[in-house]
Amino acid sequence: MDVGNPLLWGLTIKREDGYRIMAGGADIWGTSDQFHFAFFHHVESFDFRVRLCSLGMPDRYAKAGLMARETKDADSKHVYLMSFGDNSARNRNNGGIELQYRGTTGGESKAIYPPDDRCEPPLFPVNFPNTWLRLTRNGRRFDAYIGYDGRTWNHYSNLEISMDPEILLGVAVTAHHPREVVYCDFADVQLEPSLQL
Repeated sequence: MDVGNPLLWGLTIKREDGYRIMAGGADIWGTSDQFHFAFFHHVESFDFRVRLCSLGMPDRYAKAGLMARETKDADSKHVYLMSFGDNSARNRNNGGIELQYRGTTGGESKAIYPPDDRCEPPLFPVNFPNTWLRLTRNGRRFDAYIGYDGRTWNHYSNLEISMDPEILLGVAVTAHHPREVVYCDFADVQLEPSLQL
């Protein structure tokens, strides 16, 4: 579904090895979001992993990744482990990965940036088609991990947010451009109902 009534509609296409998503939307940021969301309902803890194979760049801030969201409302609380389309320098980030979140309904979005945004190579680069994202929940605690082979994981960060036991869990994509769409491909979607760390 589309969240926040973007000007251009999105679409989720099932493929043999995963999903292709087309998304419009102005952004997932600020106090209200516009994006395409492919999700399911999930209760309590989880360990959710996916390989992000590709992400277009109609805008340098187009983004795609794993999202845990409390409601379908545009201003909902959420946790979003996301990737940009390349490793260009952006605000306080010299790689392509960030952990973004909205801790209160209708509140401002925030981001957790890499601890060193000047090192080369970046601490958390994107490497398509092998950019693996992993998001886990245990009660109030969410942990984000990045990997490049689906087996070895680098801990990005963690945060605590109070959310309902039942949430919406899935992949979220925004073009970050009101009059453009972005395409991305996800594969190797894996979900464990409880943490196996």
